[in-house]
Amino acid sequence: MDREFLIDLFADFGPVTIRRMFSGYGISADGTNFALSLRAGLYFRADEETIPRFEAEGSKPFQYQTSTRTVTVNSYWQLPARLFDDSEELAQWARAALAAAQRAASRKRPRRKKAAKESAKKGAGKKRVAKKKVAKKAKQKSPQRKSSS
Repeated sequence: MDREFLIDLFADFGPVTIRRMFSGYGISADGTNFALSLRAGLYFRADEETIPRFEAEGSKPFQYQTSTRTVTVNSYWQLPARLFDDSEELAQWARAALAAAQRAASRKRPRRKKAAKESAKKGAGKKRVAKKKVAKKAKQKSPQRKSSS
């Protein structure tokens, strides 16, 4: 799927941002990524509220192969093929996917604060190390006195 096709596909949904991602595109609205367009198809963000709809349509979660195993990503499910011909219903599914992505983002927010605190602590540690290195270099550059015998 190319960029122009995706823009047309989401016309009834509203404006979307399409960015290159992996072997395809990431599709977002209001700053939230809710769909992936990859070689294997179009995948929408899903959660416990929306997965039953995908299952009822016979859709499968996104999967990819590594050298040792198959990885299943349960948070993105393949869009049913019939929706490519029904832009109004596709827009409804896209709104549900955006809502699922927003719910997931709201659950992650507390973790970000904790991560910010941890990185601030790490940053403070780096400053101390940097100060020690500066002090060590200053000692090395200062002239050493030779004792006269």
